Amino acid sequence: MARITSLYRHPVKGFTPERLKDVTLRAGEPFPCDRLFAVEDGPSGFDPAAPQHLSKMKFTVLAKIPAVANARTAYDEASATLRAGADGAPDFEGRLSDAAGREAFAAWLAALLKDDIRGPLRVLEGPGLHRFMDSKSGFVSIINLASVRDLAARIGKPVDPLRFRANVYVEGWEPWVENDWSDRLLTLGGATVQGIKPIVRCAATHVNPTTAERDIDLVKALFDTYEHMLCGLYVRVLEDGRVVEGDEVVLI
Repeated sequence: MARITSLYRHPVKGFTPERLKDVTLRAGEPFPCDRLFAVEDGPSGFDPAAPQHLSKMKFTVLAKIPAVANARTAYDEASATLRAGADGAPDFEGRLSDAAGREAFAAWLAALLKDDIRGPLRVLEGPGLHRFMDSKSGFVSIINLASVRDLAARIGKPVDPLRFRANVYVEGWEPWVENDWSDRLLTLGGATVQGIKPIVRCAATHVNPTTAERDIDLVKALFDTYEHMLCGLYVRVLEDGRVVEGDEVVLI
């Protein structure tokens, strides 16, 4: 029997995962409060009136700037307030719903990242249901913890599953079965989802989420070990439902 061990959202693309006890998934919609905001590193061409998918490399993300992991963020959805801190930096608090708050966070982050950025930094908010996802269609991501353990065992190093920045972490499947689940239906607690495609991994996974250092080339490790660069599954929500940590996951 497979079960959900943890649920995470990432309100600001590239920044701290926030653990949830439960969430309600809606058909055709993204994971709630996930990748609502992104920090543009130099002009990205993003047009809020006609939002389009953009490469992650337009933003302050781990794949480009490992030091992003030094910032610890927490987002209060009710007040749209972001709190951030980092060693050696003053604490930040501001409302990302306000232009002044977005500008203040961009300034705080620029002082933290310094020469790692191209700049200027600008905090973008996704209009409507637009989210700053790595995938054009994958609004919810799942990680099979057995696959992560298998990879760790084969390379002889511990691998923190949070390197993969997913929404749903599942225990109880055989390693790598998810790679064959494009178009398959699953229930996550009370919600029904459909597999879209396995997730192709990038250099963001090389960054240790605790130390902010690139310490394992996981893309190379995946290819050398399995002849692919996949870990995880993108799914779309077909039927609304409440999902709770500990809920059963069933392949239909």
